[in-house]
Amino acid sequence: MKIVLSALLSVLISIASMAQMPFGTPAKGAKAPEMNFGKIIGKVVDEQGKAVEFASIVVLKTVQDSASKQNKDILVKALQTEMNGEFSFKDLPVMGRLKLKISSVGYKTLEMPIAFQFPKMDGGFAPPKPGQQPDPAMMAKFMAGFEKDLGKLKLDTDNKMLDAVVVTATKALVEMDIDKKTFNVDKNIVTAGGTAVDVMRNIPSVQVDIDGNVKVRNAAPTLFIDGRPTTLSLDQIPADVIEKVEVITNPSAKYDASGSMAGIINVVLKKNKRNGYNGFVNGGADRFGGSNLMGSFNLQQKKVNLSLMVMNFNMRNNTNGYSERISTIGGVNSNVYQDISSKTKGSITFSRLGLDYNITNKTSFSIAGILGGGQFKPSEDIDIQNTTNGYTSYSNRISNSNRSFKPLGGQMGLKHTFAKAGEELTADFTYFGGTNKNDGLYSTNYLNGSQITGTQIQKNIGNGSNKFITFQTDYVKPLKNEITLETGVRLQINELSNINDNSLKAVGSDIYKNITSASTNYESKNNVYAAYLSLAGKVKKLFSYKVGLRGESSAYDGKLLNTGEKFSNRYPISLFPSVFLSKSLTQTDQIQLSVTRRVNRPNFFQLIPFVDYSDSLNITRGNADLVPEFTTSSEFSYSKSKGAATFLTSVYYKHTNNLITRYLNQEINPISGKLDLINTYINANSSINYGAEFTYTNKIVKWWDFTANINFYNSKINIDNIDKGLATEALWTVFGKLNNNLSLPKKWVIQLSGDYQGKTNLPITQNQGMGGPPMSQAQSSSQGYIKPFYGFDIAIKKTFLKNDLASITLAVNDIFKTRGNTQVSTGEGFTQTYYRITNPQIVRLNFSIRFGKMDMSLFKKSNNSSTMDGMQMQ
Repeated sequence: MKIVLSALLSVLISIASMAQMPFGTPAKGAKAPEMNFGKIIGKVVDEQGKAVEFASIVVLKTVQDSASKQNKDILVKALQTEMNGEFSFKDLPVMGRLKLKISSVGYKTLEMPIAFQFPKMDGGFAPPKPGQQPDPAMMAKFMAGFEKDLGKLKLDTDNKMLDAVVVTATKALVEMDIDKKTFNVDKNIVTAGGTAVDVMRNIPSVQVDIDGNVKVRNAAPTLFIDGRPTTLSLDQIPADVIEKVEVITNPSAKYDASGSMAGIINVVLKKNKRNGYNGFVNGGADRFGGSNLMGSFNLQQKKVNLSLMVMNFNMRNNTNGYSERISTIGGVNSNVYQDISSKTKGSITFSRLGLDYNITNKTSFSIAGILGGGQFKPSEDIDIQNTTNGYTSYSNRISNSNRSFKPLGGQMGLKHTFAKAGEELTADFTYFGGTNKNDGLYSTNYLNGSQITGTQIQKNIGNGSNKFITFQTDYVKPLKNEITLETGVRLQINELSNINDNSLKAVGSDIYKNITSASTNYESKNNVYAAYLSLAGKVKKLFSYKVGLRGESSAYDGKLLNTGEKFSNRYPISLFPSVFLSKSLTQTDQIQLSVTRRVNRPNFFQLIPFVDYSDSLNITRGNADLVPEFTTSSEFSYSKSKGAATFLTSVYYKHTNNLITRYLNQEINPISGKLDLINTYINANSSINYGAEFTYTNKIVKWWDFTANINFYNSKINIDNIDKGLATEALWTVFGKLNNNLSLPKKWVIQLSGDYQGKTNLPITQNQGMGGPPMSQAQSSSQGYIKPFYGFDIAIKKTFLKNDLASITLAVNDIFKTRGNTQVSTGEGFTQTYYRITNPQIVRLNFSIRFGKMDMSLFKKSNNSSTMDGMQMQ
């Protein structure tokens, strides 16, 4: 240390000897040495002398631009004042022209020059001789000249009326990061008054089937809300609260390794970013009688941010279709044709209260709770024509069900940022619980012409509960050479219980008999333990990288309450590496490469060897011999930007071993004792999925935004381990979307969109649980395909009132009634065709109004990035 001080003093004396002015001038052609040991401190106050919290302060250095030969300011350092208004800069350059710039909302910007004076020493300077130690007193006096106390710096109030100023900015429609693509959807007007299902229909790369099931590249992804897994369905999330959607086709080691085929869709909700109070009210209705009403209120003052949201959503779904199954079972030839009509009435009420609190300017705490409830009443009317060995019989099946649920949950989050930029620690605890009830009555009338010759009634009554507990902590640490370390641990506990009793009143009987073997009564517990480590950085100017390794183990225990039979499994620790490489070819061209490994473990519903006979037309049985499937995914992407246009292309390949898929097979029905078609689950030998995807966005002219997406892919499932004579066709298919936004005069906006899905294999992980939505007949992805279909949507929006506070939107979905879904499956002894169409030409009218007041005394910028803004629903 003494040697360093001696050398430093020698350099300083040499510089001081060259100049009489505050800043010395190096010899011609020589480069001035970097001298970064200046320090300034001070305090920012208002006109009353009160501290100004979180004011932005930057230090700028004036340099000469080598190209233009003009002076320009470059940023040296930046920070925010503490809660007492104080600030401190260290390691500032003492050579050159510096200035300080202070700004805060509600105040005029303050600028002032900063100059460090070389101290004057009586007797001049004399560097220490070799071996001689520097004089400590002289050294301290010398260094004191480079420390400046600026005292109190007063900011004057800006008397301009901010509410008369409207600042508008348009986000890029598509943003690309090293491991995800982000689509900003908060301006999407087609989805006004709808749900997240409608939002997904307008996201490039994402497909939505007739039941609202989401697919990415023909497989089901894992759904996240604000970066956390959720048990929500998309129709429980209002479209109006969604800000953007992140599509993570190849997740890194930071994310759960489960969900192997299609990655993650992360729905990011809108957040309160304005101080004072503000909120909005949305209301609307559709032509089928559905309605939506939602209100949001936010209050932010000093350290506290309080938010409240209340929502009520009423749905009225109408579905029509048919099903035809031709089969030969046990020498009996039959043709069953069903004409199906279904209606669902449902309502969801949801409320959330959240509080964010800044303990200090570096530590924030968040807590929130939710309370809600919902009820769905599906009804179905099926006319059945059954021709068996040339004899035709008729029947009519009418079903009425009632399903209700009551979610209750809470979440706590803590975030701490360290003095070093980028270093932070977060911890989250989440609890969600809920109860549910269901009852159903299925009446089958056997007909002779128009006369009822007999009636069979099946009754289904059940209830259940669930608990979902998650604890996760993450730590980010910037290291030397622009390397960032990220690590974390996660514990997830999921407990389920279900009572579902079936009883049957046979033809000619007045007594209901319990069908014990068809009653789904169980308890299960599933735990997942995980830890990850990743490093991100750059290799000189060659490329950026992010490499990670995740370890996971899990265990589940289940019990059938009717029989006392227990099932359990312990999956040992498995490792899941991920590699992401990115290189900027130019400022507008970028390439990326990623390779990951993921897992999909069989769930309890798929494992229990129990025949679910709650729907006699859709018999399902689990398979206790299932093992996890492992997927290796690779993807290469290229993006190019030019002006307002962005082009993105990706080539991808996925290979899965032991793929878990549905399989329709002839088996003895334990209920009837006869040979029947039963839908179960199998581990297929393998599957492959590869293709190329292209996305293009552009602002064609000032008033026209255009987005196009097209995906060519090939998929195949190999089940020769089950049936060597049966294999799915390796299909090349295409999926595409177009979206046009037209901004017209007088604040009118029109949005036109459309999509097309070519012939494709059935999605691999569709309807994996017990049962499904009304009219949902089990289909096997290893034994079928979907016929091509397409659809078009249009929406018109008009904004009005001061600062565009109000708007009204009229939207029409599936204009030409063309989004019908036809599924065809074949297997041993059967061929089945199943067609449905839901809510064609649905018309929605939605009204929205915003309100709020900005209090100038409330404008204290907070560095809290709340973990609670994306509260999940259960």
